[in-house]
Amino acid sequence: MSLDDAKKLDDAYVMHTFGRSPVEFVGGHGMYAVADDGREYLDFLGGIAVNCLGYGHPVLEAAVTEQAGKLLHISNYFHIEHRGEVARRIAQLANAGQGAPKDASPDEPQQWRTFFGNSGAEANECAIKLARLWAKRGGNGGFDIVCLNKSFHGRTMETIAATMQGWAQDPFQPLPGGFLAIDANDVDALRAVFEQRGSNICAVMLEPIQGESGVHPMTPGFMAEVRRLTSEHGALMMCDEVQTGLFRTGHALAFQGYDVVPDVFTLAKAIAGGVPMGACVAKAEISEAFKPGDHGSTFGGGPLACAAADAVLAELTCGTAPEGVPGEGYLPHVREVGAYLAEKLASLPHVTEVRGAGLMLGAELEEGLPDAHELVAKALEKGAIINATGPTTLRFLPPLVCTKADVDALCEILSEVLA
Repeated sequence: MSLDDAKKLDDAYVMHTFGRSPVEFVGGHGMYAVADDGREYLDFLGGIAVNCLGYGHPVLEAAVTEQAGKLLHISNYFHIEHRGEVARRIAQLANAGQGAPKDASPDEPQQWRTFFGNSGAEANECAIKLARLWAKRGGNGGFDIVCLNKSFHGRTMETIAATMQGWAQDPFQPLPGGFLAIDANDVDALRAVFEQRGSNICAVMLEPIQGESGVHPMTPGFMAEVRRLTSEHGALMMCDEVQTGLFRTGHALAFQGYDVVPDVFTLAKAIAGGVPMGACVAKAEISEAFKPGDHGSTFGGGPLACAAADAVLAELTCGTAPEGVPGEGYLPHVREVGAYLAEKLASLPHVTEVRGAGLMLGAELEEGLPDAHELVAKALEKGAIINATGPTTLRFLPPLVCTKADVDALCEILSEVLA
């Protein structure tokens, strides 16, 4: 189907909830997405941090193909292959600190338990429900959840209520209540909200690095204070790792870069390499608040998604990154290439700041340039897929197979775009 045909069908039959760029993608390989006319585009957005292994990775392709020939769906009333293996891999990642974990023995004590859904919004919705249920069934009895201004947690009504940005909330008022907003990294405001509402707070929900607002990291001091205050008041610390998780920031999970351990964290995007999946992960004792029937999902944790996630997590953990050491996983590679990307972005004309970690970076542009969304369109014309989160911020979320040569190719295009 041609681009013109696809546009006509979208205009006629698809809800207009996205402003789409004038390209139709039909395939891809490695770091490149391929359009219907055969043109290849260097992808530094990665499906918004989803396509962690790029396009056409043999490990993921083989896992999905094999599972599709066996079993696509069965009710969650039954056991399936891969689901328990994925949950165990996640637990190992959570316990691994900053290093790359290796497969542990099957009888390793389980400290974390996972609920599987289909998206980041579902994962965060589950976390919100768990926090309130836990507080009622043995926690502090509170119901308020503290969230951060400029956060983004999803597009369900509940997760929009936790997303403290007017553009996301205002069209859908009235929203569910029980959410309190403070500024990110404002320790004084954090202390004040606990002084005022401490007995009513059941959780603090935050992104270790805010993605949709322009790649803004939390400070170590703020993260440490969240951990201290939630522990003192019997509340939960919940980290939204939908975008930051799974090796993206140069850590298995971004919270490990802060030397804190949350009570709950959520995953999605990269977890199955492009097959829809979300996960809410909680310490075992907190997960006990859920009883059979309290929460569920028809498609969550299904055979296809779990087979894909098992393959992706095994590859990221113990596979061979481009130019990497066999069996060492992707962490060293992401750290090295991420540092190189940050250095190259900082050297571009009109870039005033580079924020983030690993292969999750934002470049702030000086005033007076065209709107960053116009620059994104110009980059697309020149064969590069990038993203803008605001009028002066470019965001970069490439597949984790990105190499320094790919960075050089991108920056050559950006030099022309920013000239």
